[in-house]
Amino acid sequence: MKKVLITGSSSGFGYLTTLTLARKGYKVWATMRDPNGKNYEKRKEFEVLAKDENLAITVAELDVTSDVSVKELTTKITREDGSLDALINNAGVMYVGITEAYSLEQVQEQFDTNFFGVLRTTKAFLPLIKKSMDGVIINISSLAGRLVFPYFGVYCASKFALEAYTESLRYELKPLSVDVSILEPGPFPTSLLHSGPKEDDETALDTYGEMRMVPSAMLQSFGELFKSDDAPNPQEIADSVLEVLQTEKGKRPIRKVTGIDYGTNELNNSIGRIQENHVKNNLQMGHLI
Repeated sequence: MKKVLITGSSSGFGYLTTLTLARKGYKVWATMRDPNGKNYEKRKEFEVLAKDENLAITVAELDVTSDVSVKELTTKITREDGSLDALINNAGVMYVGITEAYSLEQVQEQFDTNFFGVLRTTKAFLPLIKKSMDGVIINISSLAGRLVFPYFGVYCASKFALEAYTESLRYELKPLSVDVSILEPGPFPTSLLHSGPKEDDETALDTYGEMRMVPSAMLQSFGELFKSDDAPNPQEIADSVLEVLQTEKGKRPIRKVTGIDYGTNELNNSIGRIQENHVKNNLQMGHLI
């Protein structure tokens, strides 16, 4: 039985991916913050489903912004399983607003989850993944890691950073037989869109006049899409994760777009050729492709 760790399993993509993989025979470490408090009901739900459907789901506490939390879970998994086959970095938050009006502290908070959180878990769990015969890391990014969305500036920056880190990691881990892939969701009706705080800098906000209302209007527009018959189904993300996991070792895609793509597939194909040529010919490192 292959063993998978998923961050941010209490809701949205993480919740659906946990159930999808467990029902396909994976042992899933479903991690979340505060499973004995804030997320107690979600933990109990997983435990009931695991018992009723005979699923291998283990709920564990994990705060990706905490070195201590990550270390404690690493120790626990090492003791109980000794290895991991896959790490799915799903936990994330989204700050939507006037970019200038977010304080430096807020920007750091955004990066601490979306970027440094992935670095923490990757560094911690890679030694366990390297022990697998089919180790893989899947980082959940976004179209906003390739396309810039006005008023999503802080979020986009965190996802652009994640994309660069992940692609570099893919090259470097190939000789060690660990696959790395990026999943790029389009807009989906989950709680992510409303997960971030409002801007701190009221002085900056006041200089935008009526334009300060544009971010909330954008969110309302997405909300209307999500209520329509054309609303994308978040289950598509869980299915995409499963598809990447089940792809033959060494043939997993560097990027997979799921949902509304706004031209991201075209962008990826174009930049991908330039990137591959850069590594193969400019750097003479074709063996890493």
